Amino acid sequence: MNWTVETLIQGYPGKSKQQGGLGFSTVALARGPDGRIAVLDTGRSGARRLILDRLQAVGVAADAVTDVLVTHLHYDHVENWSMFRKALIHVPGAELDYALRQPEGAPLWPEFCLRALAENPRMRRLVGGETGIPGITCFEAPGHSPHHLVFVLEGAVRTIFSADVAKNRAELATGVADMTMDAAVHCASIARLNAMWRELPGTVLLPGHDVALRIGADGRPEAMEKRVLDIQAWFGASLDEVTKFDVTETGAT
Repeated sequence: MNWTVETLIQGYPGKSKQQGGLGFSTVALARGPDGRIAVLDTGRSGARRLILDRLQAVGVAADAVTDVLVTHLHYDHVENWSMFRKALIHVPGAELDYALRQPEGAPLWPEFCLRALAENPRMRRLVGGETGIPGITCFEAPGHSPHHLVFVLEGAVRTIFSADVAKNRAELATGVADMTMDAAVHCASIARLNAMWRELPGTVLLPGHDVALRIGADGRPEAMEKRVLDIQAWFGASLDEVTKFDVTETGAT
């Protein structure tokens, strides 16, 4: 089954001491057989307009999306599921049960969003293995969250959408995660992900907070695209006074 995958929003590997987690996560679009169109993770609510604009730019309406595949249920990956009103919403079922048991106000879990998701007739519960979508499989890789899923899409180029199993190149290279529920379990999940990535030369990996990656000639992860992220700020007395910050490697000090 031939799936093609493209990035809608680049993930970003950063956080702020003053603002906490940024939630700048990867959102991808996949096109497959028989007209199926899938969105892989949905991003945080602040990205909603941008997602719609990016979809429009590639000729896809939100209502044309047939499937939404959610790796895990932290706010920055699931909050926009309701944008896709005609799609089946595929989520890790055991993780949904876990999230709904958490007290209101627990960090990372958007309780109102998840309650609505649990009650929606278009929601489909996944476990590791088949997704019910031809050409897409998944496996469980816990650590960052209790039942995090990784999606594998077959095509001319195999794509692994791994989200926050290893959020960025640093975690892939070291096997150590910045945020984990269980360090040993998480380390094993990263090792499994790395092994699968290397099984088939040319496989593309889309982490949750970095650009698309491939294995380079030296055996290490390398970027397939340039990172682009700027922040605009208004510090003066006029909206015409705009200060722009490049928060990529190029603008780093």
